[in-house]
Amino acid sequence: MTSSAGWSAAAHLVRSTGFGASGDLVDAVVAAGPSVWLQTSLRAAPESDPGAAAAPPPNFEAVPPVGQDATTEQRQQRRKQAADQVTQLTAWWIRRMVAVQNPVVEKLTFGWHNHFATSATKVKSAPMLLAQNATLRAKGRGTFTDLAESMVVDPALLFWLDGQQNTVKAPNENLSREFMELFTLGHSGGYTEQDVREGARALTGWTLDRSTGSAVFVAKRHDAKPKTLLGTTGDLDAAAFVRALLDQRTSAPFVTTRWWQLLAGPEAPPAETLSRLVAAYGSNRDLTALFQAMLTDDAYAATSGSLVASPVEWVVGAMRSLHVKTDDDTVKKAAGAMRALGQLPFFPPNVSGWPSGQAWLSTASATTRVQTAAMLARAGDLQAVQAAPQAGRVDAVAHLLGIPAFSDRTLAELKTHTNDPQRLVAMALVAPENLVI
Repeated sequence: MTSSAGWSAAAHLVRSTGFGASGDLVDAVVAAGPSVWLQTSLRAAPESDPGAAAAPPPNFEAVPPVGQDATTEQRQQRRKQAADQVTQLTAWWIRRMVAVQNPVVEKLTFGWHNHFATSATKVKSAPMLLAQNATLRAKGRGTFTDLAESMVVDPALLFWLDGQQNTVKAPNENLSREFMELFTLGHSGGYTEQDVREGARALTGWTLDRSTGSAVFVAKRHDAKPKTLLGTTGDLDAAAFVRALLDQRTSAPFVTTRWWQLLAGPEAPPAETLSRLVAAYGSNRDLTALFQAMLTDDAYAATSGSLVASPVEWVVGAMRSLHVKTDDDTVKKAAGAMRALGQLPFFPPNVSGWPSGQAWLSTASATTRVQTAAMLARAGDLQAVQAAPQAGRVDAVAHLLGIPAFSDRTLAELKTHTNDPQRLVAMALVAPENLVI
C-alpha cells in the first residue's frame, strides 16, 4: 500500500483539523489544494453546515434553584434534572462533532474548550455550558481579544473560577490568576502576585443571576479605586484587565505555542516558526490568520505522527469514518467509552484541561479501546471493505480511515483478518497509525 507525499500531507492536515479522517475527505483536500481548503474551512459559517442543522442544540427548561426550605426529595429531584440536562448536552455535542461536514470549526471549538477548561462537575447548569460552547464556536476564529473579553465574563467560567464571589469587600483571586497563568500569559508570563491581586480588583462586580444563568455587573460590588496591573494604572475593569494582559510581550508566544501543541506536536515550535506565527497573529490577534499560517508552515508538515489522538478525537473520528449512526444507544455507548478512556466533553479534570500524549495510551485503556473499536465496527458502514476482494481489503480499510500507509508490522497483523471485514476494521481502528495525528 502506497500513497503520494501530497496525499499523506493532506491526511495529516485532515486529522489535525478534525476528528480522524476518511479517504474521501483527503481526496477532496488534495483536489482543492490544502491551503485553499483550509482557508475555506476556517471562514465557514458554523450554522450553515448541513450536519450542524441536522443536530440542533437542545432547548433546556430552566432548573430554578430550590429554596432553603426545600425537602431532601426536592433537592434530589433538582440535581437529577440538572444532571440529565448535562447528559443531553454531552450527547448533542458528540452528535454534532460526528455530523458536521466541516470538522475544522468543531475541532477548534473543542480546542478552546480545553483551553478555557470548564467542567460540569462544578458548573452543573447545561444552559450555561451550552452558552459558553456557542461563544467558543462563534468567536474562536475571530480575534483573541474579542474571545478573551467574552470569556472573562462568561457565566460558566465565572462560576467555575469563583468570579461571582469577587467583591470589593472580599476580592477572590482565582479568576485573575488562572486568566494570567493558563489562558493568556503562561506560568512564566511576567506577572507577579501583586498583579494577580490587582487583576482581581479589576474583575470585582461581576456576579450571576442564578434564575437566568446570565452574568450581571453590580456597580456597588466593584472596586472603583485606581489599580496598577502590569504597568497600567487606572480604574481598570474586566475589559481593561484583558487588554493589559494581551498587551504583554509574553502573551502572543504563549497563545501560539499552546495551539501548536494542540494541533501540531507536543514540543514548542522552532524559534523561527514561532516568529512567523506570532507575526501572522499580529497586533490584531487574528486567530484565523494564526491557524492558517500554522497549518501551512513547513515545520508543521514535519510533525506528522507526533501527536497521540485523544479519546474524543479517536472515538468521534471512528464514528465519522465509518458513518456510524448517532442513535441514542450508540451515542450513549460512545460517551461511555470516552469517559472510560478519560475524556468526556464538558468534563475536563481541572482548569488546566486534559492531559495529552502518552497519557492516552496507557495499558489500562487498551482493553477499552479494543472493545470500543469492536462496537463501532459493528455499528459502522463497512460496505467499501466488504466489497473489496480479500487481497485488497487492507487497502480499502486504509482509505476508509484516511491512513496513508501501515507499517510492515501492522500490515502483517491486518492481513490475518482479511476474511472478516468487521474484525479487520476493528483492528485497524486500534492500529498505531490510527492512534496518532
